[in-house]
Amino acid sequence: MSELDAYRSLYIAESRENHENIVKNLLVLESESSPEAIAEIFRAAHSLKGMSASMDFKGMERLCHAMEDVFQEIRNGKMAVTHTLMDTLLSASDTIETMLDDIEAGGPGIPDELDDRVDDLKRWIGHEEGVVPGGVPGPAPEHAIDMGIQDVAAPAIDMAGSSRYCISLCLNESCDNRNLRAMILLQNLEELGRLEKVTPDRSIVEDGDFDGRFTVEMVSDAGIDAIKTVTSSSDVKEAAIQDLQSPSSSPAVIKKATSPPVEKDEGKKPGLKSEKVEKGREVKNIRVDITRLDVMMNLVEDLVINRGRITEIAREHQMKDLDETLNMIGRSVSDLQNLMMNIRMIPLTHIFNRFPRTVRDIANREGKEVDFIIEGGDTELDRSVMDGLNDPLMHLIRNAIDHGIERPDIRVSAGKPRKGTLLLSARRDRDNVIITIQDDGQGINAERVRKKAIERGLVSAEEAGGLSREEVTDFLFRPGFSTADAITDISGRGVGLDVVRTTLEALKGTIKVESTEGAGSKFELLLPPTMAIVTVMMVRINGRRCAIPVHNVVEVASLEEECIHMIGGHETILLRNEVLPLDRLDDMFGNSPRTDILVVLQHQNRKRSIAVDLIEGQQEVVIKPLSTVVGTCRGVSGVTIPGDGEVVPVLDVNAIIKET
Repeated sequence: MSELDAYRSLYIAESRENHENIVKNLLVLESESSPEAIAEIFRAAHSLKGMSASMDFKGMERLCHAMEDVFQEIRNGKMAVTHTLMDTLLSASDTIETMLDDIEAGGPGIPDELDDRVDDLKRWIGHEEGVVPGGVPGPAPEHAIDMGIQDVAAPAIDMAGSSRYCISLCLNESCDNRNLRAMILLQNLEELGRLEKVTPDRSIVEDGDFDGRFTVEMVSDAGIDAIKTVTSSSDVKEAAIQDLQSPSSSPAVIKKATSPPVEKDEGKKPGLKSEKVEKGREVKNIRVDITRLDVMMNLVEDLVINRGRITEIAREHQMKDLDETLNMIGRSVSDLQNLMMNIRMIPLTHIFNRFPRTVRDIANREGKEVDFIIEGGDTELDRSVMDGLNDPLMHLIRNAIDHGIERPDIRVSAGKPRKGTLLLSARRDRDNVIITIQDDGQGINAERVRKKAIERGLVSAEEAGGLSREEVTDFLFRPGFSTADAITDISGRGVGLDVVRTTLEALKGTIKVESTEGAGSKFELLLPPTMAIVTVMMVRINGRRCAIPVHNVVEVASLEEECIHMIGGHETILLRNEVLPLDRLDDMFGNSPRTDILVVLQHQNRKRSIAVDLIEGQQEVVIKPLSTVVGTCRGVSGVTIPGDGEVVPVLDVNAIIKET
């Protein structure tokens, strides 16, 4: 086991991909007849079993083997896909995830419930179609009666006799850890029969002391199609299988990587031909630990800061030669910055794919039918933004099913389709990413929310009567606020939407709600693509610098004293027939003797204006969080260091506008 510890991270990465593939296709199979989904599940479970056996994770091997046995029955048309069977398979997939977590942490991956999960799967073997373990009849869904599996059925096994095969394999030149890949292939072949001979010797192959080519002679009764399935791995460049009992037959080539075309070398320099062939052997993809990308991002941020510092020095000393060099360095740093940002961008599919299982489980628990649609999963976000997005989306999806979509009988009586629709979509809008969670349920009952707000003492009855629908909906985001009459496992404790808003504000994002009673609700999340490097407006207040994120700036105008009025003891200003609160930020920067400029800020649909002395222009800066030594500072989201080396606070516009 100790010899294979170096491959643990590779095993985890590939096993998680296989696990995700299993869950995704299980949900597809539950909703519709899909021979492709069956084939994908079988392939993923088989690959996971083979890798686990090679790594000596016996528990995972046992569980995957039991899942394979069940799907062998489904694939052969001997077992129907029922709701109860799907519950068993999904529970087994949950256990696989638990085991992978334990293995990643250095454990053996053998949870307490492993034996129960394996036994649950084994009980299904041999049961007839539509019958669940225990003799209880379980009606199969319509699509389960005829799975249309003839195209993907496992090859019939002739127990009366076996055939002898010679299998020649060649791994891809770009394949990482050839010895591990070869071991997995050998392990998978052993599942189909007895290996008679491996050339070069098996110990040499497992040590990795070979050129990627090896030959296996084996005896098997599984048939040539089963061997083709095992050897059609993406790691195999070429595979040829020959039935030695039929020497006249030509070997069946399973997979052969095409070589790049070789041009005629007439009139060309010697060596060009070989260079072109060798180019196809370059490693195209590598796995990189995410912590290394974080370190690289910090270094790029330092380069951006120091580029501005050097530019300022060159301008101060009027060094022309240095200016020319800095222009070249500036372009290189900008290109490096853009490249680094693109490397950190991750498709939203990575978190969107987690939710179909959640929707399925909650809908079943609540007795509801939900058609879950995902769109725009290829939209990309920076990893730093992506990390904090899972919980808000989970809360909104839970709320949509629990509070929004009605039970089938209620929907039918209201003239709606029996099955509700829940849409999770993402799209790019200019520099931002917009994620939408929309349902066609009962919508938000504004009157009910209003009454709850009055009961909680959040607003008086007189004030509540004059509130707009948007202001009433905003109560849902208050801590501890809930319209649920009873506490359940899903909701009712008032924890959810307040967490969503708080998390999104930490990500520099916003949330907007649209709801029509009886027709459904739509939650729209607006997020920046990245949090690391942003464009700010540099201003001075009382001679001191501060930075304002440009996306929060609506406009800049002259500050006319005659337009300033006192309302409720606070200064306001009339600008373009709109009354805006005016803040001079004296508590942060001191009293300024002269303020001639007005900067209008906006967060969500609320505006506020601040008075400043001078606007220095826009800059692209790196925002660093306040250190734990300094602590938090109201109205300040972080600091940045421009070209002159001064530490400049960055205003937290969200917090400033909240004070109004």
